[in-house]
Amino acid sequence: MANPLTPDVLADPVALTRALVDIESVSRNEKEIADCIELVLADAPHLTVRRQQNTLMARTDLGREQRVVLAGHLDTVPLNDNFPSRLVDDLIYGCGTADMKAGTALALHVAMTVPDPRYDVTYFFYEAEEIDSEFNGLNLVSRAHPEWLTADFAVLLEPTYGVVEAGCQGTMRAIVRTTGRRAHSARSWRGVNAIHAAGEVLRRLQDYAPRSVTIDDCTYREGLNAVRIHGGVAGNVVPDRCEVEVNYRFAPDRSIAEAEAHVREVFAGFDLEITDAAPAALPGLGAAPAREFLAAVGERPAAKLGWTDVARFAALGIPALNFGPGDPNLAHTQDEHVEIGRIRDGAATLHRWLAS
Repeated sequence: MANPLTPDVLADPVALTRALVDIESVSRNEKEIADCIELVLADAPHLTVRRQQNTLMARTDLGREQRVVLAGHLDTVPLNDNFPSRLVDDLIYGCGTADMKAGTALALHVAMTVPDPRYDVTYFFYEAEEIDSEFNGLNLVSRAHPEWLTADFAVLLEPTYGVVEAGCQGTMRAIVRTTGRRAHSARSWRGVNAIHAAGEVLRRLQDYAPRSVTIDDCTYREGLNAVRIHGGVAGNVVPDRCEVEVNYRFAPDRSIAEAEAHVREVFAGFDLEITDAAPAALPGLGAAPAREFLAAVGERPAAKLGWTDVARFAALGIPALNFGPGDPNLAHTQDEHVEIGRIRDGAATLHRWLAS
């Protein structure tokens, strides 16, 4: 099959968005889209290209004093009767349009049309962002080829609706357990109901006052919520065990250890197990490339309320921001779409920032 990423398509970020959307790439099925992108990157004389499974790294080596990263993931959530793409007025509908093939298209468009950028640039087109971290392309690169990630600043082209979202929240999941004693429900006084005991867990969550933390004029709103409850043995048995799963979204002024200490303090007296955690990322607005990027955007940044792969760069000491044309509120929905104007504005912003 002919590669749909022709020179004419690569020159137009809108056409390129549609072409990428029309290559199905649900997580763990990114080989076709990675193959297509690798072919065009390999033909660019100003780029050095490397591949790790279905993650592509392409970089300029022009001897610039600073290096920046543009990164976008290739995968999407499962199709939901929204493939292939369709054009309605000034909107492109389809799986992955907002999250984040429009952003990935911007990175590929710039890689092919800005051969002499003001910084050296490393481009990442990576696999498996939408599923467990163990499959994430950037995570795999950080283990196998950490030198590929070296940079002074990074932009992750996640959907932000054209504004800069700085840093990201950290996230932590925990299981809070209550125990009791089983009994026949007809003689319930002989038992201790573990589900009833979970009422105190829910009361603490109901009374919980989350923080709002402002860092570099970006306000991060925290949250601690029950997201799942499991308990019960049978319809006629007083349960002896109940589990409440909670999710804590925390501001970048807290480390994972500090977040864990806070969660344990909230649920003092209960058996608690941390099951998953990912660090937050500070706004990263002080680096010179970041200041120049903000000037190119021309709007004040906001806090990223959620977790993204900017945290992977922040953990390496690389300041990073989120910026992309998609609307995050449309991500993973059946009517996911992206505005053509946002794509063109995003491309213009990146050209203003990177073109010599």
